[in-house]
Amino acid sequence: MKRKISEFLLQWKDSGSLRVPLLLHGARHVGKTYALKKFGKEHYASTVYLNFEENPALIELFEDSIEPKKLIAKIESFFNVRVSPAGTLIIFDELQCCSRALTSLKYFCDNAPEYNLICASSLFGIHTSKTDHSFPVGKVTTKAMFPLDFEEFLWASDKAVFTDAVKESFSSGAPISKILHEGLMHLFREYLLVGGMPLVVSSYLNSDSSLTVRDAQKLIVDSFISDISKYAEKALCTRTIDAFNSVSLQLAKPNKKFQYRLITKGARASLYSESIDFLSRTGIVLRCDKSDAQDFSSEVVNAELSSFKLYLCDVGLMSFLSNLTAETWRIFDASHLDGIFENYVANALAANEHELLYWESESKAKTQFLVRHGGKTIPLEVKAGDNTRSYSLSSYLKKFNPEYGIRISGRNFGFGNGVKSVPLYAAYLV
Repeated sequence: MKRKISEFLLQWKDSGSLRVPLLLHGARHVGKTYALKKFGKEHYASTVYLNFEENPALIELFEDSIEPKKLIAKIESFFNVRVSPAGTLIIFDELQCCSRALTSLKYFCDNAPEYNLICASSLFGIHTSKTDHSFPVGKVTTKAMFPLDFEEFLWASDKAVFTDAVKESFSSGAPISKILHEGLMHLFREYLLVGGMPLVVSSYLNSDSSLTVRDAQKLIVDSFISDISKYAEKALCTRTIDAFNSVSLQLAKPNKKFQYRLITKGARASLYSESIDFLSRTGIVLRCDKSDAQDFSSEVVNAELSSFKLYLCDVGLMSFLSNLTAETWRIFDASHLDGIFENYVANALAANEHELLYWESESKAKTQFLVRHGGKTIPLEVKAGDNTRSYSLSSYLKKFNPEYGIRISGRNFGFGNGVKSVPLYAAYLV
């Protein structure tokens, strides 16, 4: 599958003297390992792959000296290969399983920058928060990776021909042809059910696959639960699983703000804040904080940390946990469907490295997201259907007078009354 991360990896490779070891992180199953191995095959003479979770014996290579030249010698001996500074890509996978490997990145940066070293971790946030070894600040480039966005889904589905027209209409604001709009909305609804996890997308595209889409989604959800059981502290394990299971319920209600009482009776922040932090650090969920800033043009946006929303890292998994299928779509509760669409947009914004924030007034007018663009803050509203009448977005525009607002909905591209209309399928361009 063609992934956007490939372009970033190539830029990293070509950065010359500015290149430092790269750490690619993100939730399990987003495609980190596949992308790195594919990159190595296409752009290097050879690749040396170390997976510390799959082969714990590799951890022993780091027990004594982690001076780069000595490590390289041990790696060459272990794999019986020659490691070339310019011609070999070295991959440290599941880095959270080897603290000394993390520490070694500092020395690769300082003493052996000629080597091409990329690391991957599914639990990067948990590792760096718990380890006794200091994170090599300033010595590593970090990059988050996410599931396939809708454009990547089109590429995988051999529908890349549509993307140029979408980009052109997004830039100009001119409507796309009606037949193309309807076709893209159909594909978007498919994506909403499938999501962007590569294993699930492969199952969707391959009719001969032994896994159905829902089988693949269940496998991924089960792996998330397994990671929680394995890596969360014993006292937090059950609470973390309960918090994870509540996310679809949180987004099913009209007010999407996270409410602890929906986890279990008597739940409160003091008991569950660490569990929510664990889910966020692993990339399993995305957190969206409420902004309380009065001056949205300022460089610093304050947030009310007690008021937040949570989204799953992949909209397909949200649909799966919500029991949304093609058959149940028409009878699905409107509030729950709104939450799934909102989850989709959160995924698209996070993949574009937008900080997730939302706004709510004292009168309960609210915009689902605030987006930074060109040093300015733009309100963004999500509508599941074609009905785009909105008290909330109008209230924001009147109160703060931004340059414009964005409404993502089932409607075609357009611009009017200070609002840029963006179809749901084009959210990846925001």
